[in-house]
Amino acid sequence: MARVIRVHELGGAEVLRVEEMAVGDPGPGEVRIRVEAVGLNRSEAMYRAGRYPVKPQLPSLIGYEGVGTIEALGAGVTGYKEGDRVCVLPMISQGQYGIWADQAIVPARILLPAPPGLSASEAASIWMQYMTAFALIEVADVGLDDGVIVRAASSSVGIAAIQLANWAGAVSIAATRTNAKADALRAQGAAHVVATEEEDLVERVMAITGGKGAYVAFDPVGGPYVETLATALRPRGILFVYGGLSEQPTPYPHWQCAFKGLSMRGWVASEIWNHPHRFERARETILAGLAGGQLKPVIAKQFSGLEALREANEYLESNDQIGKVVVTL
Repeated sequence: MARVIRVHELGGAEVLRVEEMAVGDPGPGEVRIRVEAVGLNRSEAMYRAGRYPVKPQLPSLIGYEGVGTIEALGAGVTGYKEGDRVCVLPMISQGQYGIWADQAIVPARILLPAPPGLSASEAASIWMQYMTAFALIEVADVGLDDGVIVRAASSSVGIAAIQLANWAGAVSIAATRTNAKADALRAQGAAHVVATEEEDLVERVMAITGGKGAYVAFDPVGGPYVETLATALRPRGILFVYGGLSEQPTPYPHWQCAFKGLSMRGWVASEIWNHPHRFERARETILAGLAGGQLKPVIAKQFSGLEALREANEYLESNDQIGKVVVTL
């Protein structure tokens, strides 16, 4: 019997329940892993609360990013062996599997070897954040002196976007609500920090870019503020909306897009990992950045034990973190 987290009702972190459950043997194309650490994502919190596009079929397992060691291989699995340390990538729909557990069954196709030299917490926190932020490289192809506005910059994806923008020679502009995190964001590499509730984003961005405007805005929040982001962009800029944390309708900023020829587009990391040739390029680039030190996962806070997942979820939703929230098992 393994200890697992299951959700029996929708709600806050208090609905996460630790239970004993027979995990069993992996089926064809699957492996069983001993889970070492899991990285938390906003999408999991929204799923748990019933606010995610995929609605839970209760009771539901939960958790889809982490690192562990392979204990058993199902029929047809090649390229791995028992004892291999692997990262679990969130390349599946939520609820299909769940790794908030001591042991878990996962498809072999969503595994990658854990990069050498990373702690359990770091290995559990790299792929969702860098694959999501990779839109700046694959789609926008940001380069020298391009202004890149990163909204919700203290999130793990926000910091990943800052690192990728800096590596490309772009000018990272961290957008955060107040100045409370400004020094910490500068310490994480943000070239500029704008407190959007305390100063005018458009005015600051125009000053930073010499009046041109930023090339990219990278936004997980959505809602009415996209009008402001569009106003801060230069002609033929790109406005990415990769999340809906505002839970408000997101308007199309028609006149800004029309007069400046802007592109407004959605983005999710599965745009990469559902296309093998694109996935391979992103994987190689991210691994090169990790090895070379241009990319470095930032752990906001580390918790320990399955029971700590409630507290870890509460911390994630407090918006106090800078980087990734991780639970080691």
